[in-house]
Amino acid sequence: MSKQSYIARAVLTFGGGAVLLLFLLFIHMNQGSVSIAPSAIFNAIFRPEDQLEHHTIRFLRMPRAVIGILAGGALAVSGVLLQTITKNPLASASTLGIHSGSYFAVVFASVFISATSGWSGLLVAFLGGILTAVLVYTLAGVANANPVKMVLAGMVVTMMFSAFTSLLQIFFENETAGLFLWGAGTLVQNNWQGVQFALPFIIIGLIGSILIAKSLDLFQLGEEVATGLGQKVQRIRIITVIIAVFLTSVTVSVVGPIGFVGLIAPHLIKLLGFQKHHIVILASFLWGAIVLIGADVLARILDPSFSELPVGAITAFIGAPWLIWLIMNKQNKKYSSKDTGILAGQNNSLAIQKWIILFLSLVAVAVLFVGISTGNNGIQLVQTFQALFLNNDEFIKSMVLDLRLPRLLVAAASGVLLAISGYIFQGVLRNPLADPSVIGITSGAGVGALIFLYIGSISAVWVPLGAFIGALVAFIVVMALAYRAEFQPTLLALLGIGISAFGSAVIQIMVVRSDMAVASALTWLSGTTYAKSWTELVYYLVGPLLILVPIVYLVSDRIHTLALGDDTAKGLGLSVMKTRFYLALLASVVAAASVATVGTIGFVGLIAPHVARLLLGPAHKHLFFTTALLGGVTLMVADVLSRTLLVPKEIPSGIIVAIIGAPYFLWLMNRSNKVRL
Repeated sequence: MSKQSYIARAVLTFGGGAVLLLFLLFIHMNQGSVSIAPSAIFNAIFRPEDQLEHHTIRFLRMPRAVIGILAGGALAVSGVLLQTITKNPLASASTLGIHSGSYFAVVFASVFISATSGWSGLLVAFLGGILTAVLVYTLAGVANANPVKMVLAGMVVTMMFSAFTSLLQIFFENETAGLFLWGAGTLVQNNWQGVQFALPFIIIGLIGSILIAKSLDLFQLGEEVATGLGQKVQRIRIITVIIAVFLTSVTVSVVGPIGFVGLIAPHLIKLLGFQKHHIVILASFLWGAIVLIGADVLARILDPSFSELPVGAITAFIGAPWLIWLIMNKQNKKYSSKDTGILAGQNNSLAIQKWIILFLSLVAVAVLFVGISTGNNGIQLVQTFQALFLNNDEFIKSMVLDLRLPRLLVAAASGVLLAISGYIFQGVLRNPLADPSVIGITSGAGVGALIFLYIGSISAVWVPLGAFIGALVAFIVVMALAYRAEFQPTLLALLGIGISAFGSAVIQIMVVRSDMAVASALTWLSGTTYAKSWTELVYYLVGPLLILVPIVYLVSDRIHTLALGDDTAKGLGLSVMKTRFYLALLASVVAAASVATVGTIGFVGLIAPHVARLLLGPAHKHLFFTTALLGGVTLMVADVLSRTLLVPKEIPSGIIVAIIGAPYFLWLMNRSNKVRL
């Protein structure tokens, strides 16, 4: 870059950015439920008087604008630091799960400590963020951290902490009242306290970032080069992560977790050709403020009623496509297929394989009987047996046949469908990380279901149709992107993160716009078998079980053939693209049937096929049946636990699955660090 070109770009970046920020601030200050003339805004800022309009500007709109500048700048600088120190262009506080860890820590403290404001809130958020960063970095392989594994670990950690957070919000609704909007990210300020609290900390973090800028320039050249030039690499890494998490924690403690700003702003600056960190940091701060203020302006344009759409949902709405673009633009050796070895299977002894299906079938029957025998009075095995087969107790018999049995069968059928969907996706996409939730199909189905349920006063009878349409739209997007990415397995997993984030943003916006009760919203979105009856089983699940699942079994040999690789499949006479498309469509429809019934339950389609491969091997003839049984058993166990762990309260089954599945998945990732990828 020539000197003149560099100066021109600097003027455009800082001068043009400043002008754009001022323009957005002017629009921002003019937005509100009460219309205020521009002249009144000018007078309120420079010649304040004791008037209602001036107080509105000075104590409501100005603090909101200033905290938007500070939070956006802090998140952008945090993103710069994380991307450099992890050598990962996709790193940010949101993609690495730091936001979710900080948010969970604040919610946990608000329930059990009741002190989450000011210093205590910052400390809690910081500790949660640091622990999350250490966890993700460890799972990704520490010194040999793999960019793909790091983002995937961040995704799973986010899902795990989200499950924990939802659990607390559902059961402690009064203690966490008001945290749903804040948890989605909001710039709403009623006074200057938030700005006064955040300003000195953000200034300290910004100064600290600039002080280590030169060291980061050397670190970017490679750790060996940096060490040779006298840098203490490990110390720089620790200091950088601490500053990044500190800046993130300050923003979380004041405005909640706002994602993707730390991803968008740094890349905008780097696209302009800047590499030196002192310039990148300062420019990112400015453009991070622009992104966040712009998102807040857009949020209030989209919602003219000013019922406060969460700005975090808007940044995700904008940032998720940006993440997808980055992933598509970064197709290189770092995202090669070797990274998918995290969940490889192995062949066990024939003696074990022979009895697996029988054993799982007996377990399924046992769980079913324990489930129908379990209620608020504990496990009543003998009474249930006598009521069913000896007609001793009509009340228990009615309770079993009308309430407990249908919801258990719904759980079993939904688990089978999710597991089969994951089985198809993992095979046809050659990606052991694929399942309906990971690649965005479940999120799309959830969006479709909510649209049909809460937009236009459509009857709830049409919710399944909405789920099917949402899943189909998500499927088309996934397939289009996967085709462009040449179906590279890890690229597809990363793309799924972006698609899921986009769907989650849409869901958050709809929940707020429809004034949906927070607890009921979180329960449905977490996935629940509560109050499911014979109606849901017959209308939504029997058809897919009797029609689609047998079709999957009949074409399972094609799934195994695709799993061998495109060249091998073509050599065996298979039309790869057409087969992959139709099988993926089948998997999406199967998943949509489950989502329409029990909501967005994750991890079943990820874990069940993988455990089946561990038990039988990667291409065993009984893999299909084993996967289906494991999915059904998993969700039935989750249903039983949901009813018994906190009697008389009930935990959504999806949260139980996430609490079990996420640590298991993280353990697998950690174990994979000890073997060759």
